[in-house]
Amino acid sequence: MWCFVIGARGGKDRAMKKVRIGVIGCGVMGSRHVQSATEVELTEPVAVADTIEARAKELAARFNVGHVYTSADDLLCDESVDAVILAMPTMARGELALKALARGKHLLLEKPVAASAADVRKMIKAKGRLVAGCLSCRQRFYPHAQAAAAFVASGALGKFRLLRARSLWPADKKPATARPEWRLKKSLNGGGYLVNWGCYDMDYLLGLTGWTLRPRTVLAQTWPVSAAYESHVAPGSDAETYYAALVRCEDGTVISMERGEYMPTALDEAWQIIGERGSLRLKLTPGKGKKVLHDEANTETGVVTKTLWEGDEEWGTARNEPLRDFAGAILERRAPATDLKRALVVQQITDAIYASAARGKAVRIR
Repeated sequence: MWCFVIGARGGKDRAMKKVRIGVIGCGVMGSRHVQSATEVELTEPVAVADTIEARAKELAARFNVGHVYTSADDLLCDESVDAVILAMPTMARGELALKALARGKHLLLEKPVAASAADVRKMIKAKGRLVAGCLSCRQRFYPHAQAAAAFVASGALGKFRLLRARSLWPADKKPATARPEWRLKKSLNGGGYLVNWGCYDMDYLLGLTGWTLRPRTVLAQTWPVSAAYESHVAPGSDAETYYAALVRCEDGTVISMERGEYMPTALDEAWQIIGERGSLRLKLTPGKGKKVLHDEANTETGVVTKTLWEGDEEWGTARNEPLRDFAGAILERRAPATDLKRALVVQQITDAIYASAARGKAVRIR
C-alpha cells in the first residue's frame, strides 16, 4: 500500500510505502502501539501476538488487525510483517529480539532495551542493515525538549559541567490491589524503578546534549521499598524503588540521578543542564504551563533568567512520534532517535549502577 506525504526535505510530495507492523505483547503498552500504528501515516498494524489468545483477539478486533497469533515465533515467520515491536517484560525480550533480526524484521523495543549491555551488543552484531531502536526516547519528542535541544546545540551553555535528574514520588494511600507483579521483580523485569524510569532520564539528558558525553565511572546506591509501603507492591518484590547515582564522564562532566517511588517525602522533581556559561531548568514529564528556563551568566548583573519555552503538554502530546520516527528511519534508511548504539550507552550506565550498589564502590564502564 502506498501513501503520499509531504517530504521533510525540500517540501516536495514523495511516495512512501507503509511499514507493516507486528506487535508482540498485547498488554497496556502493546495496545498503545497498535493504536499508534493505525494513526501514524507511515505505518499499518498487520499482526499481533500474545500468549493469552483472548487478549490478542480482542485487540485485533478493536483495530481491525488481520493476523492473530499465540506464538511470537509464528508472528516472526509472517512475511507480511516488516517491523516488530516487542512490548513484553524485559527478561523475555532478548531472545525474541535476536530471532526477529534473524528473520529480517526491523525492530523497536520497549524500554529498557535489554537486561544487560551484553544483550545489546548481541543485537548490534545481529542487526546488519536493519533498523533497530528503543522507546526510551519518548520524552525527547515533546515540544519543550525539541526547543531545549536546539538551544543546547547552539553552544549557548558552554562546556557542560553537570546534568541533573531528580524525581521523588511520595507514596499514596494503600491501594486496593497491588501493582503489576513484573514491575519490581528482578526475574521478570531485570530490575525495578531504575529500569522502569531511569532509562528515560538518561536518554532525555544524553539526547538533549547531543549524545556527545562518554560516561566512564559510576558510584551508586539502591534501596528496596520501605517496610511502611510493602503493602503497595506485589508480594515477593525484590527490586529497587529508590536509587541515587553519580556518573563521571570522560571530559569531567557529571550526571547526577536520583529517583524514587513510594517515598516518605513530598513530591520533588528537577531536571537541569549546567554549563560554564549558563544552565537550563526543565521538566521531563508533561503538564500545564510548563517552562524551560535559561539561567544565563552575566558579568555585570549576575544570573539573568529568561523563559526559553512555555506551553502545555499532555501525556498524549507526542504519543505517536517515536513510532513515526522509527518508520521514517526505515523508509529513509537512517538511524532512529535512539538506535542500539545509543541504547547501549544507557544500558551500560544502568548495569554500572547496579554493580556499584552491589559492590559498595565506584565501578568503571568498559
